[in-house]
Amino acid sequence: MIGSEFDKADIETTARNGRLLSMEIEFGLQCNFQCQYCYVGPAGAVVKELTPDEIKRVILEAKGLGARKIIVLGGEPMIYPGVLEMLEFIRNEGLSVEVFTNGTNITADVAQRLFGLGVQVVLKMNSFKESVQDGLAGIKGAYQIIQSAFQNLTTAGFPAEGHPLAVSSIICNQNLPEIPTMWQWLRDRQIIPYFEIMTPQGNAQDNNHLDVELPALQKLFVELAELDHARYGYKWEPQPPLVGDRCLRHQFSCLVNAAGNVMPCVGVTIPVGNVRERSLADILRDSEVIGDLRKYTRTIHGPCAACEKAETCYGCRGAAYQMTGDYLASDPLCWRNAGRDGEIMKLPTELGRMIPQQAPMRVVDRLMSVGERVAVVETTVQADNPFVGEDGILDSAAHLELIAQAAAAMNGFRTTVRDGQEQEGYLLGARQMEVFGPARVGDTLAIRVFKATRYGDFGVIEGQVTRGETVLARGEIKVWHRGEG
Repeated sequence: MIGSEFDKADIETTARNGRLLSMEIEFGLQCNFQCQYCYVGPAGAVVKELTPDEIKRVILEAKGLGARKIIVLGGEPMIYPGVLEMLEFIRNEGLSVEVFTNGTNITADVAQRLFGLGVQVVLKMNSFKESVQDGLAGIKGAYQIIQSAFQNLTTAGFPAEGHPLAVSSIICNQNLPEIPTMWQWLRDRQIIPYFEIMTPQGNAQDNNHLDVELPALQKLFVELAELDHARYGYKWEPQPPLVGDRCLRHQFSCLVNAAGNVMPCVGVTIPVGNVRERSLADILRDSEVIGDLRKYTRTIHGPCAACEKAETCYGCRGAAYQMTGDYLASDPLCWRNAGRDGEIMKLPTELGRMIPQQAPMRVVDRLMSVGERVAVVETTVQADNPFVGEDGILDSAAHLELIAQAAAAMNGFRTTVRDGQEQEGYLLGARQMEVFGPARVGDTLAIRVFKATRYGDFGVIEGQVTRGETVLARGEIKVWHRGEG
């Protein structure tokens, strides 16, 4: 489970010091299921996956940062060659390990080895009905694979003291009526129910028939909270995205995917670095996205920021990012935000108060996207632009201003939006500015800015102006922005 296994003081210390308590890692992307809700999505470009030695190295780096637990995702971990040896390596390093699996290859002998190693198994089981389970998994026979694995795991001794067993299930229309029955059945057997709201990404984006309306989600969470309290003595507040638990993973964890990219979690698909290029410690220390999420009480904006539960909940960051393009937006899948869609920022968005320039000197229009030290801003050249000549051509000097205002927008996203403060900044200099072609009235331009270096409130920004696929200008500027760090 994410959030309840570590105490509050440890989480706060870890977040403050840029360390880890756990790390999620993908051994590989190969999978024999084709789940309708899979966050990975359909197979795309070939990925150069981490080697076993690279996986071991990053696990040791995580341990050095304080990690106590490694959570293994996929693909399907149990079809990864040498998976048991890798799990043994993790346990020999004194780390606990949790494996999310669809049950493939969990024979009686494998179940015994998992028990002997002290592996915490999370079995993916979405339904007690064969037709529903097979349909959600996308293959015939998935139900039998899962049930066989479950039988082998319980025969091996799961669950027992020090050997927990959990069942993971997404909540969707197809299994919604049986969720309370499944919950009770699992609780009666001391199996941890790990039920969560589906994140709208990957395959789920093409399967809207799975989606559950917010009132039904709220009703289910409340029903399960009452059931858990009355029958089992567990008391918890209903809040998304996990039933009976809190998702605070961004305070103390991160994901290393199969290609070595470090991301906040499987839902916030913003690479903040790659472990093949830099150490995990350096990546976490320097990441603005990770830093923003760890300071969530000061960074999340919109209704979630004003919610009475804001100190202990930030909704699902994955749902927020996938549905808005803004990793700091309020969670649209929280029932407390029902009817407040207009208050939740979505990208692209007009710049508003994110930059200090106003007409006629404002020459950028919309913030399109924000990532790790990078942003894309768009503008359409208007005839009243002060940099446009009588011939309708944008003066070459305007490209410097475009890059400077795009840099201000990138900073304004992280400061003005969250704090409500007025933007303040200065352009300190420019170098290596190159202009390759003209822009004219009516052209739509994209300005991409990347923060190459940051020293407190000072930054060095690399910028590029394009029209479609054509690069019109590029260069580097030095800026000071209040609240940059």
